[in-house]
Amino acid sequence: MNRALPDVRLRVPSDEDAFAWHRIFDDPDVMKFHGGRAAELSVYEELTARQRRHDAERGFCLWTMLEESGEVIGFTGAQPWPREWGPEGEIEIGWRLGRAHWGKGYVTAAALATLERLRAAGVPRVVAMVMSADERSIAVTRRLGMEPAEVLTHPTLEEPAHCYRLDL
Repeated sequence: MNRALPDVRLRVPSDEDAFAWHRIFDDPDVMKFHGGRAAELSVYEELTARQRRHDAERGFCLWTMLEESGEVIGFTGAQPWPREWGPEGEIEIGWRLGRAHWGKGYVTAAALATLERLRAAGVPRVVAMVMSADERSIAVTRRLGMEPAEVLTHPTLEEPAHCYRLDL
């Protein structure tokens, strides 16, 4: 039996969201597959500013994720693949969620909303890069209908990273 997904709202990140992301992601469990610890606040300030530009220019970005009460709980969305390794030139869908909200369906609900927004923006295909040990994110890719495409070695973590693809 499938449970109902929670209500989740997505918005273009504000300046203040950089502080919320920094606070929420300051958790070793959340950052386990992202280098192990939260970045400096300045990184999140630059990231939120870049996402506002992406939304204005492309119609999509990494949106701030809010639960029913309006509390910031993470982000989800899409952006051009930002690194010099991996699926260069592709649009990557991604998510990061505060630990207190894991296991409640927020990422799946937000990622499904993201796919609808990407279709409306005319994006033909997305990828997701997931570390091989990140079972929670792999489960999300399956719920989205993504297919495994290739396995790459993460250049700094030196661990397998799986690339999943979905035609929209």
